[in-house]
Amino acid sequence: MKELIEYIAKSLVDEPAEVSVTEIEGASAVIMELRVAPGDMGRVIGRGGKVANAMRTLLRVVAAKQGKRATLEIIE
Repeated sequence: MKELIEYIAKSLVDEPAEVSVTEIEGASAVIMELRVAPGDMGRVIGRGGKVANAMRTLLRVVAAKQGKRATLEIIE
């Protein structure tokens, strides 16, 4: 899951070296924290949040196949 979010984010931003994904795992849930450069926040979130919502949907699908719940937090 971490690699998926990292790959998508690096494909979208101007500064891929600034992309980092932290995985915080609980008993049945996983929180993914995506950090990008301040100038790339708009690219990752997208107009009206469409890109961020699409990434969250993909993450939920992958997590569901593993029997877990996942959320994505985008942090500057």
